[in-house]
Amino acid sequence: MKSAVLSLVLLGCTLLVGCSGAASSPRPSDEAAGQGGAPGGTSGQDGATSVGHGSSSGAGGDGGGAGMGAGGQGGGATSIGPGGAGGAPPVLGDGPDGFASVEGHGVRTTTGGAGGPVVTVTTTEEFLDYIARPGPYVIQVSGAIALPTGATDGMHDVTSHKTILGLGADATLTGGGLKIGLPVDDAITSPPPDAVHNIIIRNIKITGASDDLINIQMFSHHIWIDHCDLSNGGDGALDIKRGSDLITVSWNHFYDHTKTCLLGHDELGASQDIGRLRVTYHHNFFDRSDQRNPRVRFGEPVHVYNNYYNDNSYGIASTWDAGVVAEGNYFFSVNNPGRVIFEDNNPGRMVSRDNTLVDCNHEIEEAGPVVEPSTYYHYTVDSSADVPAIVMAGAGVGKIDR
Repeated sequence: MKSAVLSLVLLGCTLLVGCSGAASSPRPSDEAAGQGGAPGGTSGQDGATSVGHGSSSGAGGDGGGAGMGAGGQGGGATSIGPGGAGGAPPVLGDGPDGFASVEGHGVRTTTGGAGGPVVTVTTTEEFLDYIARPGPYVIQVSGAIALPTGATDGMHDVTSHKTILGLGADATLTGGGLKIGLPVDDAITSPPPDAVHNIIIRNIKITGASDDLINIQMFSHHIWIDHCDLSNGGDGALDIKRGSDLITVSWNHFYDHTKTCLLGHDELGASQDIGRLRVTYHHNFFDRSDQRNPRVRFGEPVHVYNNYYNDNSYGIASTWDAGVVAEGNYFFSVNNPGRVIFEDNNPGRMVSRDNTLVDCNHEIEEAGPVVEPSTYYHYTVDSSADVPAIVMAGAGVGKIDR
């Protein structure tokens, strides 16, 4: 798989009992799986933006997608227009799959900043300005940007209709994290009309935050987190909570982190969370990310497939009647790959299919039934034996060029 050249994502829409062993964890290969999308648009000149439209299917559809034309020559540190770092145009690519592609809450699918200006940012001030603006923007991050702590504990709000896309393999946010969602309010128990939505974050390293690296809350929906490196945060790496919904977490590398992926904030969240927290986790590398990979309350269905787990204390925990479908995952040296009886929590439900367990101390705990993700979208599962090679070759930054 090529690396370093990036794809700009716009539009796209898109089995459960047993374990198999293997003698050892496979070595990385040079191939990785991915979904293709139909490009659209043509190249512009000198910062002009051309928007092209492809086709897409609705909920349950595959592939498809629209693309934004890429152009622009040269360009400064911040350029309005589609030029990349040094004026290099982004490459068109595929759209989200999983729950981020499913219609709901008045939104057809996740498109991020498609149709809005494309800007390239290199400074803290530029980045914070554009992520807070109303309306669609494609925000290309070039190089390392330090985020301040200040009065927000280092968490910085991202408004609706944004694509945050790292350029190359070294685009990095350090020292702070991204918050997607309205302020916490326990009295709100249904999605408000101004819920934050339609956000794509791709191909960027986020590390060293004093709080969360990414926090999604308060009924935010249609979010796609893809091909990111997430490490060394003060709390969660990627927390999704308080009624958030229709989210896909794909092809990310989680490492040097303990509390990785929380899904559902606590046992008192039923009024906000039941019927929501529908999230797809696929082809992620949970690389010594100790726990919460993910740790789920209330959500159903939560789809966890084709992820590679390496040396974790536990993989998936389903509690408080959450419904998890775990299939085609590879667990190497994981103490508890999947749990439905967890500490003093009410039990959850989990259905397991074609998962490979190597040097694990326990089997995956199962309880059902669980709503099938296939009732919402189409997907294809790679053989669990192939997952380490596929994921290690394809997950993380710098690997989204086809």
